[in-house]
This record gives sequence, structure tokens and C-alpha cells, in this order.
Amino acid sequence: MTTDARPPAPFGRALCAMVTPFTEDGALDLAGAQRLADRLVSRGCDGLVLSGTTGESPTTTDAEKAALVTAVREAVGERASVVAGVGTADTRHTVELALAAERAGADGLLVVTPYYSRPPQDALEAHFREIADASGVPLILYDIPGRTGTRIEPDTLVRLAGHPRIVAVKDCSSDLLGTQKVLSRTDLAYYAGCDEQVLALYAVGAAGYVSTVANIVPDLFRAVLDAFDAGDTGRAALLQRQAIPLVEAMMAAGLPGTVTAKALLGALDLPAGPVRAPLRPADRETTDRLLAAYAELVADSDQLQV
Repeated sequence: MTTDARPPAPFGRALCAMVTPFTEDGALDLAGAQRLADRLVSRGCDGLVLSGTTGESPTTTDAEKAALVTAVREAVGERASVVAGVGTADTRHTVELALAAERAGADGLLVVTPYYSRPPQDALEAHFREIADASGVPLILYDIPGRTGTRIEPDTLVRLAGHPRIVAVKDCSSDLLGTQKVLSRTDLAYYAGCDEQVLALYAVGAAGYVSTVANIVPDLFRAVLDAFDAGDTGRAALLQRQAIPLVEAMMAAGLPGTVTAKALLGALDLPAGPVRAPLRPADRETTDRLLAAYAELVADSDQLQV
């Protein structure tokens, strides 16, 4: 493994788990996706992760997923990496989505642990290897056992790190010890997948983050990383703490981040549109709380020169 102080960041440091904009009648809004993608990249995102959990991948069709990659690639050009979420509970279907994303112009693939069926670790390892073997695009493995029911165990990640196209992990395991074990034994690039853990994981060697909150404030967590890299760890910690009220309102208040992100984007007159069933939109009271948390953060961030 590398002995550099800061590991490589194959898709950039500051990635946004982008929402998938829909029109008011629920159709895919490609023009809105392009406007949102351009804003996110212009405001500091190095990369965009499409069709993840925040992108409502369970309710978009294969054709919509491919069209979204094509449209966003067109909008951002080479200014940012485009990572396509292709993970499903079916290995064969995941391979099909991986190949379609590669054809559409994706720079990387986000592959979540197969959900519901809860495969054992040997089957899980075979699943990821089959997808990595199928295309020429590098993979981010998405470890989120709270949603999938299955952890990618550290020893499994160590073995998978030997595959030339398995290059990164989006980490929502909340296992700091396990994360450090993998970081110490591999060259895998770790991306914090929980906004409250951005600085904590970066401090122990993560490459960056994949953030849902970045849909609203695309430059905030980048400022956290920049401050840390400049040696101003106190400011980095302060910026991370200032983000917590909005992070809590969006990610820990009983609603999925997709719902809260789209509520805030809509209230700020930015591309988002409705969520697709079975999700339901945030009510007025929830949206007002989100706006209050956002306003508090903006005021604090102006003071902190973010």
C-alpha cells in the first residue's frame, strides 16, 4: 500500500450524491439535472454520483439511468467525474447496468451491497468481482449495512482491493476501527458516506466524501477538507460542527435524505421536483424547519468566510 500522507482520490475529493430531478408529473427532468449538475460543479464538487440512494435508483428505469448519465456528462464535460449507481440485488442486472453506464460515459460505478437476500461474504465477494470483471470502469463499493442488511467485512474488502478495477469504498458502516484496518492494509480510496463523519474519516486517511447535503451547500464540506489540508484543524472542526444542524435536519429527522434534499432544493427554486412513490414529499412544517437550519448555516458560513 502507499505510504503517502494523503491517499489518491480517483474521483476527486468532494462528491455529491445528486438527486434525480423529475418534472411535476413525475417524468425524468434531464434539463433540470443538467442545471443542477452545473451548479454543483461550479460551486465546488469534483464529482457527481448519480442514481444512488439519494438519486432514487429503486424507482428509475434502466433507460432513465443511462439517459441521466449521458445528460450530466454533457453538462459537466471533463470538469468533474461522473459516477453511476448500478447496484441491485441481482448480479446479472447489475452487470447490465454497469455496461450501460460505461457506454453512457460514466467514469466510475457505485455498486451497493446486494440487499434483502443478505449473501454471505464469499458470495458477496464473487458478486463484486463479476461486476468488476464485466466492464472497464473502476468501482466504488458501497458499504451501508443499515440499509442492505449485509456488511462488507474488512477482510472481504482487503481481498477485493487486489482487483485492479475495485478502487474505492463509500463508507456508511459507522465502524471506524474496521475502516482504519482496511486503510492500513490497502490502497482503497475511502469516501465518507455520512455527512457527520466527513472530517473524522478524512483525518484518518479517507480520500473525501460523497454527500447528500452537498446538493444544498456544495462548497461547505470542501471547505472542511481545505482547512484540514492547510493545517487549520481547528477551523476544519468548526466548519464541520457548523454543518451539524442542517445535517441533522436533512439526514436524522425521520425522513430519507432524498425527501429533505428535494424539499430544500424546491424551496430554493433549484431543480428537484417531486419524489417518486413510495416516498412522499416533505410537509410544510418540515420544509420550514429545513429552511431554518439552512439559513442558520448560511449565516454562520458567511461569518466563517466559507
